[in-house]
Order: sequence, then C-alpha cells, then structure tokens
Amino acid sequence: MTNVAGIIRTHAKNLSGKVALVQGDRVQTWQESYQRSCQVAQALKAAGVGNQDRVAFLDKNSIEHFEVFYGCALLNAVSVDVNFRLAAPEVAFIVNDARAKVFIVGPDFVPVLDAIAGDLTHTKKIVVIGGHPQHESYESWVARYQAVDPGVEPKTGDVAFQLYSSGTTGRPKGVMLTNENFMGILPTSRDLWMMNANSINLVAMPLFHIGGSGWATAGQYNGCKSIVVREATDVAGLVKLIGQQRITHAFMVPALLAFTLMVPDIDKADFSSLKLIAYGASPISEQVLAASLKTFKCDFVQVYGLTETTGVVTMLSHEDHDVDGPKKHLLRSCGKPSMGIELKIVDETGKQLPAGEVGEIIIRSKQVMKGYWNMAEETAKTIRNGWFYTGDAGYTDKAGYVYIHDRVKDMIVSGGENVYPAEVENALMKHPAVGDVAVIGIPDDRWGEVPLAIVVRKPDVAVTEDDIIAFGRTQLAGFKTPKQVAWADALPRNPSGKILKKDLRAPYWEGRTRQVN
Repeated sequence: MTNVAGIIRTHAKNLSGKVALVQGDRVQTWQESYQRSCQVAQALKAAGVGNQDRVAFLDKNSIEHFEVFYGCALLNAVSVDVNFRLAAPEVAFIVNDARAKVFIVGPDFVPVLDAIAGDLTHTKKIVVIGGHPQHESYESWVARYQAVDPGVEPKTGDVAFQLYSSGTTGRPKGVMLTNENFMGILPTSRDLWMMNANSINLVAMPLFHIGGSGWATAGQYNGCKSIVVREATDVAGLVKLIGQQRITHAFMVPALLAFTLMVPDIDKADFSSLKLIAYGASPISEQVLAASLKTFKCDFVQVYGLTETTGVVTMLSHEDHDVDGPKKHLLRSCGKPSMGIELKIVDETGKQLPAGEVGEIIIRSKQVMKGYWNMAEETAKTIRNGWFYTGDAGYTDKAGYVYIHDRVKDMIVSGGENVYPAEVENALMKHPAVGDVAVIGIPDDRWGEVPLAIVVRKPDVAVTEDDIIAFGRTQLAGFKTPKQVAWADALPRNPSGKILKKDLRAPYWEGRTRQVN
C-alpha cells in the first residue's frame, strides 16, 4: 500500500468477507465497504469533484465517514472532516475556506446547515444523511451510482485528508495531510500497537480529530474490525460495549478514562478482551492512570502528537508505566520519539539544546504535513528547513525521554480539544461592552484546563459574567467558550503592546511543576 486508496482496495481483495465496520446494528464487510466507497466516488465525480477537489463532511462518528473518506481517496479528492462541535459561523468559514464542492451533513446538524446554506460560496451539491426537504438524501444519492472504481492512482505527495486546527491568529488553518504522511505512520502501528486483521478496534474519539481519524485509519490499515461509536457520551454503554464486542484496542483521552472509572460497578465489567489502550491529547493524573491500569488490566501507552504530524510522534511504552517502582518519574514524560521521527529541542535561534534545558520541540519526519491550505506564509513560519516547529516547549532527559513543559503558543487543551485564545478573544471583542480581553487556560480537575476570559469593560457599560459566557456560546463552540470571567481595569502588556499572558496565568498555576495540564 502506497496511498490511502490502497487500504480499501487491498482489503476488499484479501479480506473481502471479513467484517470491516460495525455501528450498532449496521455491519459492513470489506467488500461491501469498498463497493459503497466506489459508489460515493462515482457520485462525487458526477457532482463535478475531481483531482484534489475538497469534499466537506459534517457528522458525528459514522460508517458514512469511511465511505466518504475512501470515496474521496479513490477519486484522488480530499476529504475535509469538520468539527461537529463548532458553531454555525465557524462551520461556514471552514466549508468556504476549503472551497468544498460537495458538503455532506449528518442528521444532527440540519439546523447548522439551514443557518449557513445561503452563505456557502463554492459548494455545488449538498447531501443530507437521513434526508432534507431541500437537499438530496445521502442514501438516494449513493444509490444512483454503480460500484465502479474510478481507477485513479493517487501520488504520494497528493493530499488525502484535510483537518482544521484552530488558528493562532483567530483564523482556523487547514492542515493538509498527504498519502506520504499517512504511509509514514501507518506501517509502524502494527509493531507499536500490536494490531492485525484479528484485532477489534474501538473508534470512539471524534473522527474530525487526528486522534480519532488517525487511530481509526491505523486500525483499518491493519485490517482490524472497527467498532464505530457515534459519540462517547454514554460512558456506561461504552464500558458494556467493550465486553460485548470483545474489543482489543482503544484510544481514549484522559478525561474519558476518568469518566469510565466513575461508572457504577466498573470493577465487575468485562475487559478480558482488551490488549492495549493508547491515551493522549492531554496529560493524565497519576491517580487516574493507576486506577486505569488496575481496572482495565491491559497494556497502556501514552502518545504525543499533533494534527500537523499526522498524529503520534512520541510514545511512552507500557513497560515505562511504572506507577510504584523506580521508573515512576517517567510518567511525567510523553515517551521517546517513534520510528521515523527525528526530534530536537531548540532555542529561539534554532540552536539545539542539551538534555535538561527547556526549548521548543521541533520534528522532522515523513509524517509532517504538506502545509496549511492557502496559507503559504504561515506554513513557512511553521516548517523551516524541513523541521516542523510544534509550538510546544519541553526538554529531553539523558535517556532521550521527552517532557512537555509549556506551550510556546498560547494554546489551551481542554478535554483533548485545542483552544486558541486569539480566536476566542476575537469573538468576545464583538460584544458591545468588551473594551479589551485576554483568554488564558486555568487548571480544571475534569477537563485538564478550561478557558478563562479576563475582561476590561468599556466605560459606563453594565455587563455580567453570564452575559459574556452566553454571548460566547453564540459565536463559538461550547468547548471554546470561557467557563469563567474575571474583570480587570487594564491588561498587563510589554513595551511592544503584547499582553503578558504568563503574568495572567501565574496565580492560577502557582505550585504546579507542569505549566500545562
């Protein structure tokens, strides 16, 4: 396999009768999944989608995601999964920025579609899963076309998938991931995570995240049966599903692990099939990790990665999960660089720093994105001389383990979701009572950290915390909306006018060795 399309083509031939996807009562074999993907490819082609054109997809986890993902790959088009937690204006921006010719929308997001349909500037065809009075239903659309492979062979440098990360300047950035990027990481998953065609993989993390889509694609690359969970909100149901479906592999964010431990009678649940749980996207407390190891009784690995690196770049192995022994200090680490990853710690001039000194983490690998869609200047700032500058500050020890210390950028990670303060600040500045605002991340026991807005009121204008939060919800996804508001007469700034975020954060993080949570 040299490209994403090769995954579905190869398994349709070699694993045709084996089950590929399960979602509730729905089951697809590899052959059936391939046939449906071919129909989607033909439907997209008829709608005018061609080489490297974008197709936007807005839905919770579903079998349709895979049909569209592979349908695009067979046509050498680009699938763009949109974060379903975004507010309607944010969704419209992404669909327009991607110049998506086709927009496929899930049943839960018809209100979002109705709010933005008139604002879509490049979209020629809208398809709704489950049907819509004004737009064709997904089922009838797919059924009109034969299951014929277009026969297109994507090149390694062609873009296969485009995910949007929140923008440091307030504008979301389209991260272009190529076939080469995927083929840089997927072959390592067999050895790293012991996946094979007999594995049963839980797909519960959102597929608009690289953590969700990357994990799911790794399972598919290895021929696993994938158990698709629409949304991991029913944690007790998720626990039961692991035993019922005999799941062997799962990826979870620490918040989800913590929630599973709260399920009544969790100690009586059947986890005997589990072989490995990978966790990441945000740090985990030692208490949650120790309880998880005791409860799930399987291998645990911690992973660190970014959308721009097609996911995992470092891994802390199960052998290094030494909760009570001499290697306990390694639990503060995110492990060592994975296969094919070059990692350095550098200062602001690009000079490599020795072990123990904090600097910016930079990565060189085939996994590093092609760039940001239509953002050449931003790409040039981020990828320099082949090295991707992560924006994360950290250090390595003498044994090569990587430790995350802080963020060079202001990004907040709340429950595994990336929140960029500039985006939130831009939204809150639209409120007529806000004269100035700074958004920072503060510690939170449940979500790791949450956004706090520090607001300077305009003179002689009354506004409350509830007013600011309610306004934020009309402009932003729920996870981006500040959970608290603090008031200030003025914000501290340096001589060049930049807000001193470290000074604002300091009292909230006092006494913590790790300045991100």
